[in-house]
Amino acid sequence: MKRNTLRPFSAVTLVMGGTEGYRRVNSVQDAAETLLEHWPIEDGEEYVTAVRTCLDAMMGVVCAEAAREAFIKAAEEAGVALLQ
Repeated sequence: MKRNTLRPFSAVTLVMGGTEGYRRVNSVQDAAETLLEHWPIEDGEEYVTAVRTCLDAMMGVVCAEAAREAFIKAAEEAGVALLQ
């Protein structure tokens, strides 16, 4: 099975705390990397849903837009400000 891990979507810009500054996320791959490597918290219902949805989008089970929406909800849950 061939996976399309990039899966682009409309950009979301996060205002990350500390030295992270701004982070532009415009694909499922970017969202998954941000969640797994740069996220300020590693728990929460929306966080887990976003990780799962990104993985599903990479496998083609759900559309990239579903991953974007889940990512935005996880950001709201974590208190990460968004610029859209």
